[in-house]
Amino acid sequence: MYLDLLSSRHRDELSVEAAAYIGIAMEGAERMRQLVNDLLEYSRVETRAREFRDVDLDHVVARVRDELRLAIDDAGAMVIVRELPTVRADEVQMRQLLMNLIANAVKFRRPETPPVVEISAQDLGNEWLLAVRDNGIGIDPKYADKLFKMFSRLNPRDEYPGTGIGLAICKKIVERHGGRIWVESDGHSGSTFYFTLPKS
Repeated sequence: MYLDLLSSRHRDELSVEAAAYIGIAMEGAERMRQLVNDLLEYSRVETRAREFRDVDLDHVVARVRDELRLAIDDAGAMVIVRELPTVRADEVQMRQLLMNLIANAVKFRRPETPPVVEISAQDLGNEWLLAVRDNGIGIDPKYADKLFKMFSRLNPRDEYPGTGIGLAICKKIVERHGGRIWVESDGHSGSTFYFTLPKS
């Protein structure tokens, strides 16, 4: 805030070099703000957890699509939703989980290729297997496990902004629900994030 005041009130008095330094400092402060917010979100998976109840995932995805409408429209993305189940879960955390996965699928897209994101579910008997599939840049299989660790980034920040905490939050949410999460990709033609949710 003070850097912004300095920049706006004394713009005419600053040298080009000083203005550039202030710009760099402001970018660093914004990254730190985002990092603190993401760390808070990570800690709230446990501290603000809600009781499990019946959650209609079709309804959850519809809300997520509404919240991501600007990003989806801006990318020219198509989001396809197959029939999803009702599960025993924390509804707020299901929304956060699906928000992160769908937002990533839209963000990590190939240039000149409109994103296509498909969300589907499969009944495995004692658990549900859910999938978020995209046609994006893909993930090198050797980094598949690293993705879910805190601060993991595989792409330059200037190309794909973010703190590298989103998938760690996803992993923590899925594990709190008794499931597991993983990704499959050939490294260049999109990715599929899978996660399971026990029925009981």
